[in-house]
Amino acid sequence: MRSPRRLLLLLLLLAAVSSCARSPRPDAIRICDESGCSDRPIDSVSFDPSADDPDPDGRMAALEALAREDPRAAYDLGLRLFRGDGVRRDSYQALQWMRRAAEGGDLEAQKAVGRFYLTGLEEMGPDPREAQKWLRMAASRGDRESEQLFEEATAARASEEEYDRWTGRWRPVFYRYWYHDYPYRWHWRDGHWYY
Repeated sequence: MRSPRRLLLLLLLLAAVSSCARSPRPDAIRICDESGCSDRPIDSVSFDPSADDPDPDGRMAALEALAREDPRAAYDLGLRLFRGDGVRRDSYQALQWMRRAAEGGDLEAQKAVGRFYLTGLEEMGPDPREAQKWLRMAASRGDRESEQLFEEATAARASEEEYDRWTGRWRPVFYRYWYHDYPYRWHWRDGHWYY
């Protein structure tokens, strides 16, 4: 009787492993590390702490220079810093660059910053008022998703208990956006960044 259970457990384990091994998107590769598995663009770069120079071709320095001038590049730099793609992971700097992109008028950055402040990030807790500011800004541009999110956040804020329950439900979803769903816009090719 135990043998069929073990066989079933083994089959379930093999199914789980095989689903983690492949990426659902043809333009992505599945990367697994101590923090879990994620799908990343095939042309993304991950930080290698053992390398003497983490940016030998100057790609991140070039992206930072672009980010000072272009909100879309600031958005990309924020994502790369948050995800640790090509640079050491730094959520504080990630937020600073994403805010810079949002202040520069980038709609996706405004939504991302609104989501961040809505649920908090790592050791920083949520800031509902700041979240409403960014979501209202994105919603005023006609973004339906931001409108709905702003309304839900406003309703949830009416009760602290309800807000805690709401953020507990949405925090993993918003983290998924930061880690997986927000796409990069700039790509490194032939020694330059292209939009």
